[in-house]
Amino acid sequence: MKNVDALPAEAQDPAVLYASEAAKSGPAFVETPTAYDAILLASFGGPEAQEDVIPFLRNVTRGRGIPDERLEEVATHYRSFGGVSPINGQNRELLAALEAELARRGHDLPVYWGNRNWHPMMEDAVTRAYADGHRTMLAVATSAYSSYSSERQYREDFARILGPRADGGTELGAGADPMTIDKVRLFFDHPGFVAPFVEGVTSAVTGWLDGGYAPSEIRVLFSTHSIPTGDAERSGPRGRDFGEGGAYAAQHRAVAEYVMGEVRRAAPAAADVDWSLVFQSRSGPPSQPWLEPDVNDAIAALPDEGVRAVAVVPLGFVSDHMEVLWDLDNEARQSAADAGLAFARPATPGVHPAFVAGLVDLIEERIHGTPAAERPHVTDLGPWHDIPRPGECENARLGFRPAAAGLAP
Repeated sequence: MKNVDALPAEAQDPAVLYASEAAKSGPAFVETPTAYDAILLASFGGPEAQEDVIPFLRNVTRGRGIPDERLEEVATHYRSFGGVSPINGQNRELLAALEAELARRGHDLPVYWGNRNWHPMMEDAVTRAYADGHRTMLAVATSAYSSYSSERQYREDFARILGPRADGGTELGAGADPMTIDKVRLFFDHPGFVAPFVEGVTSAVTGWLDGGYAPSEIRVLFSTHSIPTGDAERSGPRGRDFGEGGAYAAQHRAVAEYVMGEVRRAAPAAADVDWSLVFQSRSGPPSQPWLEPDVNDAIAALPDEGVRAVAVVPLGFVSDHMEVLWDLDNEARQSAADAGLAFARPATPGVHPAFVAGLVDLIEERIHGTPAAERPHVTDLGPWHDIPRPGECENARLGFRPAAAGLAP
């Protein structure tokens, strides 16, 4: 990890790039009301036709020099669903649900949706918002946890879109009429995000208990995307020890512990149901350490522990996109069948009313400048701060690039 004291003076400037007046000095929690005029729903994106698949994967892996023949190995996941990732359809549903909830609460705020890797592209959404006269946007990213790709990379996207343009066009974040983009806090432990998982795990576990399974025969595996261990170690604020796997793993462990506590409160017979955190969707070279254990390896070991039923919970995911449908509903389900285990996969939040309401709660926190002490959270790690601290979520391979909505570097 780089030492901030060794960075050039401009990289140590506490000002937050392209931020609103209330956020630009970099307080951990912005407790000053801000009059936002539009919302940006920022997401990953996905292909919607067979001919989109390889161009989409090229965008995802840009800068890594991965040949198309290797991309085709991953493309088979999408091709098995007709080349269509469900994520864009899910974002359309979320967009409509956010608009309806904002209107219900009396907020006249348009929601613009833009993706990092496929159409509608984020730069097009922001440029359209600027042309429509909006200058103070608040972003909601479809990622709940601390990591480079789920947090800082979105802020780099904002800085790239608002910053100097290679084609010499209008720099949206500068000049006499600049646009700003703030970002809501990470919501891994907001009750609206967590409630759907509590419902799903409770239903699976109580179903098995009612069906005659002993608590010791049931296992809950909370699954999330694996990331390089170097990135995981850099996922939290500097100077704070989150243990193995950094803030990324600590946040998942804390939420999983809370979910199981709620399950046991709802069903006291589940007190002896064990759980663990597992990882999926690894994509790096074998020589690079990534977070483990893999969900399929964990499932394969369960029969030797006397387990007969496994619930695989997609705790790291906001919606049932491709890595949930393929890696869990296909591969993990098959691993459970091979091991002779009953299998359940609880739903992701999607457009669950509690989740949609929770996202609008986060928007209102920034509109109203809600004090940190009044912000809901279900773990001791929260509420997470509004403004990422210097160096938070650094990419170990790429280092630091300009990022909006957080302190430099």
